[in-house]
Amino acid sequence: MAHALDRHLALVGFMGAGKSTLGAQAAERLGRRFVDLDRELERSLRQTIPQIFGARGEADFRELEAEAALEALANGSPAVVALGGGAVETEQIRRALREHAFTVHVEIDPATAWIRVGGGDRPLAQDEQSFHELHEQRSPLYDEVAQAVAHDVDGIVLAAAGIELEEGLLARLPELVDGDVEVVADATVLALHRPPLEAPVHALRGGEEAKSLGAVERLWRELRLGRDGTIVAFGGGCTTDMAGFAAATYLRGVPWVAVPTTLVGQVDAAIGGKTAINLPEGKNLVGAFHWPERTAIDPALLETLPPEEQRTSATPSRTRSRRPATTTAPATARRSPSACSRRCASRARTRLRSTRCCDRSPCASTAMPPGPHSRATRNPSTARRGSSCSRLPASRWPASNCLSSRYARPSTR
Repeated sequence: MAHALDRHLALVGFMGAGKSTLGAQAAERLGRRFVDLDRELERSLRQTIPQIFGARGEADFRELEAEAALEALANGSPAVVALGGGAVETEQIRRALREHAFTVHVEIDPATAWIRVGGGDRPLAQDEQSFHELHEQRSPLYDEVAQAVAHDVDGIVLAAAGIELEEGLLARLPELVDGDVEVVADATVLALHRPPLEAPVHALRGGEEAKSLGAVERLWRELRLGRDGTIVAFGGGCTTDMAGFAAATYLRGVPWVAVPTTLVGQVDAAIGGKTAINLPEGKNLVGAFHWPERTAIDPALLETLPPEEQRTSATPSRTRSRRPATTTAPATARRSPSACSRRCASRARTRLRSTRCCDRSPCASTAMPPGPHSRATRNPSTARRGSSCSRLPASRWPASNCLSSRYARPSTR
């Protein structure tokens, strides 16, 4: 699993990486408990880590650390858990991380780490040469347990949501997606870019036409995947909406990967598994919350946007176009990766906070009964295009197996 939707988010890394600080920030953003194992040990033993090391030695400390880590990771309520720098040296902890957590390596180079903590009160940060050797010794263990690498809180939130953002990521997609795969792609995008994988390709019409019941029925009939197969959505927001919905419903749900090619797709539509198709009565009336196994965002795909949309992507704006990319714009107009990262992390944080599922199956919504969104009852002068189920009276909301207050039936008392 390439995200932390229903698992602990564990942070590992060398001394001085900032796991405690970043973990607290990530927990606040995601609305989760924060467990700092070193602080928990200090609280339970009423001693600081240097005092525990001095009184009991490193071997006893590792046993106490393992006991606290196993207890924290066995707790079923997903939390953000920051582990000590040497916790990965214990096999029991590495096994528990694989079973119960999505693990992010908070990376730091040894020179920077030494500047931050060298010569202080940390028992293993007294000699610089030994410090560098210890970093080299532990690095393979961090690589072994971690599913992602991050350097700041935005990177941690993106990793927790299963989002990878990297210039040129499209070329690495075959490394990220394996097994039986079929690609669902916008026909306009296919005219600009080669399919991202050597796999069967299903072309969709551009825009809202792709989000019809007829289009998704044709896709269902064409797919030849088994239950362990993966659908890859390659296109803008309409493509990811439709392909994600097809993935949520085909064979009662198969994994999918989103590869958004438009600005609105990269910073909104492809994040968080909010999928749907349209009905004649309105937009997005039939859908499912089906979190993608991975979202691969390559800012280089925005290079084919029209020049005016390139300028929009380079400057945050409330207005975002869904028009297909047709021309090449100057590279200087592109949104910087850091700006895109901040925006994607903000959206991922919102979706992670509001999507808490009781199991690993997708939280499927149901078709809405006629209501305020219906053509027969909606006032054309006041209705907003794309009204969704959240605009229905409380008494008409469908029951859901989703534990999030955002999607559960509201109280009528």
